[in-house]
Formats: sequence, C-alpha cells, structure tokens
Amino acid sequence: MTTNRIRGSLLSVVLLVGLAVSVAARAEPWPGWRGPRGDGTCTEHSVPTNWDVSHALWKTEIPGRGHASAIIWGDRVCTATGLPATKARVLLCLDRHNGKILWQQTVVQGPLEPLNKENSHASGTPATDGERIYAAFRVGDEIVVAAHELASGTQLWLVRPGTHAGEWGFSNEPVLYKDKVILDGDSKGDSFLIALRRTDGKTLWRVSRTHQGISYSAPLIREMAGRTQLIQCGDRCVASFDPDTGRQLWTVDGPSEEFVATPTYSEKTGLVYISSSWPKQVIFAIRPDGSGNATETHIAWRENKGAPYVPSLLVAGDFLLSINNAGIAFCYEAATGKVLWQERLGRHHASPVLVGGLVFFINDDGQ
Repeated sequence: MTTNRIRGSLLSVVLLVGLAVSVAARAEPWPGWRGPRGDGTCTEHSVPTNWDVSHALWKTEIPGRGHASAIIWGDRVCTATGLPATKARVLLCLDRHNGKILWQQTVVQGPLEPLNKENSHASGTPATDGERIYAAFRVGDEIVVAAHELASGTQLWLVRPGTHAGEWGFSNEPVLYKDKVILDGDSKGDSFLIALRRTDGKTLWRVSRTHQGISYSAPLIREMAGRTQLIQCGDRCVASFDPDTGRQLWTVDGPSEEFVATPTYSEKTGLVYISSSWPKQVIFAIRPDGSGNATETHIAWRENKGAPYVPSLLVAGDFLLSINNAGIAFCYEAATGKVLWQERLGRHHASPVLVGGLVFFINDDGQ
C-alpha cells in the first residue's frame, strides 16, 4: 500500500508481505489513489516497521512499464501498465494471496503520447468500487476513461471526454463520488473538470477551465466548513466545487502555474493544505469557508522551504508532513505552519502514508 506517485518508481513487480494476507479478510480496501480517504491514511495498526524482500510471500513481474499504484479490494490487487511495443494500455488483476494474474485486459490501443523521462504511458492509478474498476489514459492527444468489471476484466464502457496538451505526458486519476467518476483534465490546451456516470460513462456535469495550467493533482472530496467540497489544484489556482453539480464555490490564485501533489485536509485544524510544483513550490494552508476569490482573505499560512514538487502532503493529528525536492522531510505544526523538525531522507517521488500512528516515507532507493 505504498502509494507511489506515478512518475516515481517503475512498476515492474508487486510485492506483498505477510501482513497483507493475514488481514485480508478484515482490512479496509485501498480502492484508489492515496487510499480510501484520498489522503494517504490507513486504519490498520499491526504493521511491520522493517522490510525484507526475501521474506515476501510472493513476487509477480508485471509486463510493460507503468507507474500506477496498486489498488486493493478484498482478495484482488489491481494496477495499470503500458505496453509500448503494441501501444496498448492495460489493466491487470492479481490474486492477493498468491500473486497469480487473474486477468489482463487491454483498455485502449493507440498513439503514444510524449513523455517526461520520469513518466510512463500508464501512470494514473485506477479506482474501484468493488464492482467496476475505472482507469484513465492519454492516447495521442485524447483522454480516455473506461470501466471494466472487477471480477472478469470485461470492458463495460469507454469514453473520450476531451484532449490533453503537454509534453510531459498524462498522470491523472479517476476519483469516485456517489454515482460519479470525477476526473481532472487540466492541461496546456483544452482544460476541464468532469463527472461521468459510473454505470455508462455519460457526462453528468462538466466545468470548463480557462487558464491552461497543467495539473497531475487528483481531486480531494471531503466534508469541510459544513458542506461537501471537491478541492482541485489546477488551472493556475486552487478551487472548490460542489461535487454533486460542479458549481464553483471559491478560488485561491496560484500559488504557481502547475501542480502535481494532491491536496489534503485536517478535521482538527479545519484547513486544506496544497502544494504547487512549477515553477515554484509553495505550501498554502487555506480556510475552506470562503466564497468567490478568497486569495486575500482565506490563506491561513504559507511556506516554501519544505514544499514538495511531486509527493503529496500528509496530515497526522496535529502535524503536517512533507518532503521537498532536495529530499528533506519537514514536520509542521498543522495549525500554524511552524517547523517542528526536518530530516534528510533522500530523493523522493512516493507520497508518505500514515499507518498505525507511524508515517512511512519511501525514497527512490526503496528505503
């Protein structure tokens, strides 16, 4: 359950240690990017703090090349990969107990998009509701979203809701909410936020974006300030929407042009935390009870020294954890932005996770 942020580590194998099988019957699912709450937190308690690959229960090679995280539902582990030789984008489902590939299905086949050297043609983590698995890819300049049966891998629907422009490739995750599959399509060209119906892919709402700022940041949906809000970093701003209708609630300008990290929220402080990526990295803590343009009124604190480029932020009780582009982890007092400690941990692309009261950072060397 190490939610590697796509362009990070090459997904060539899947490993499960003893705990994963022993708790499979009672563990909460890990159904999409950053887990069941979209914030990198897990409710398990008995977790190993030392890892030895030689003691893995199983190890399965995955064909092709992909940076999508694995997702888990019951006894199934799923992920995505790209097969450049055949130009196929593929979903795979493995048996959680023994690593056997249960099914492998091509979602779409078509032109390969240009990539940054740290990206792949299968970088967006899929999502599942236990019945269907949803995935998004870029094919040439088109965004493709599809749903497959979790049990068999059979494709149920496929839609092409828009285009994506940018020389670094695609890396956007579907997020599930009620009857909807929500996807961000912010790019250097046609930009949009869209909600598709889970059963057939029909568009339920669509919001056009106007500032053409590329984003790899997944939406965060949470109850905040007395209302359900979808927070999206992209279009050169941070914006809140009503996920039922797509109506925009508030915006905060910047703090930069492009985003990678996914936002997070603290119920304890009542603040939303975001980090911009390019050309500058800045953390904003935002009060989510605003309306209209809240740039001048609702930023509680800001900081740039520990702001991440790729890894997402993590809230753990009173603390906000980050790791910057130099590989230095920072712990902030979440309410104020005061730096409590910092430590060099090595180059990171993976986002931290909180399990059993422990924060796990996994660097690019696998430590």
